[in-house]
Amino acid sequence: MSDDSLPAPAPARTAAVIPAAGRGVRLGPGAPKALRTLGGTPMLIHAVRALAASRAVTLVVVVAPPEGTAEVKSLLDAHALPERTDFLVVPGGETRQESVKLGLDALPPGYDIVLVHDAARPLVPVDTVDAVIEAVREGAPAVVPALPLADTVKEVEPAATPGDPEPVVATPERARLRAVQTPQGFDRATLVRAHETVTGDVTDDAGMVERIGLTVVVVPGHEEAFKVTRPLDLVLAEAVLARRRLNDGF
Repeated sequence: MSDDSLPAPAPARTAAVIPAAGRGVRLGPGAPKALRTLGGTPMLIHAVRALAASRAVTLVVVVAPPEGTAEVKSLLDAHALPERTDFLVVPGGETRQESVKLGLDALPPGYDIVLVHDAARPLVPVDTVDAVIEAVREGAPAVVPALPLADTVKEVEPAATPGDPEPVVATPERARLRAVQTPQGFDRATLVRAHETVTGDVTDDAGMVERIGLTVVVVPGHEEAFKVTRPLDLVLAEAVLARRRLNDGF
């Protein structure tokens, strides 16, 4: 019998984990960063919608502050979200790493690709999300969207007192450097193994995969996927959102 008669395998199902349990101290006092509003809507809702805009993403797990789980559930219920996507809210941990692990633990069976996305990147375009998923589908164990650096970077010897002059140690070759964004995409089993194996301080999940000896690949990021960390970032995000609304007519 010819193999042509066999049905094509179903594409791997994709879930997204959004750790949103942090306080966001650099934006100043007030609500947790993920709950700050952008164009009148919490940043977290923008981030959830951005991931759910991908037709490949059928589950979004939001990892909330432990004391704010009910509030985040109410937020999700109060805003229009795609009906084809399932949503789950789970309490987070003390660190981002713990929160991502708790989000991973909450994933049901049957999801082979996992995206991890910063709630503070509310404006990531769906094309970037899809590009990350596609690279994992094509066999990469870990994928990060990234941009070339506009500025020259210096490695310095950190000053003992903040604000003091710092001697330059080296100037890395800018052409080899990239600024990494999210969502980062993973083969689920790889990410689970990384979280079970790697301890200590890590700044992103892809770095954990690097530590277990696997190759992480980069796909082009997008300038609108920037992280809203400081008050000026919020001004820029409002401007991007206003331009989108003008262009999209809503």
